[in-house]
Amino acid sequence: MSKFKLKHKFNAIRCEYDGQKFPSLLEKRCYIVLKKLRESGKILFFLQQIPFHIGGGKKHFVDFLVFTPSGALFIESKGRDLEVGKLKRLIASDLNNLTIHVVKDCKELYPLIEEHQ
Repeated sequence: MSKFKLKHKFNAIRCEYDGQKFPSLLEKRCYIVLKKLRESGKILFFLQQIPFHIGGGKKHFVDFLVFTPSGALFIESKGRDLEVGKLKRLIASDLNNLTIHVVKDCKELYPLIEEHQ
């Protein structure tokens, strides 16, 4: 085994929490906020890494599918939102007639959930 650690190309820090691996600190922090929102009753539950087939054998994964008392929200946590990700998200949104919300900070989840109550 090499003594050198591979560095993520966008400097995202891979981490673990609750026995789960996360590709970034932002996604882990969003997970923690969503757990708190579930425990407080603001959301019913949430799922992680929801796949969408976008054609050509390709998939786009949305980080979270959040169920509130009034409906569902698709949420992606993005520290750096690249053009290819935007395009894949647009295709997934259009093919499935849905909105995918992008958060750059886990604190953005609170008003987003609040407005969808």
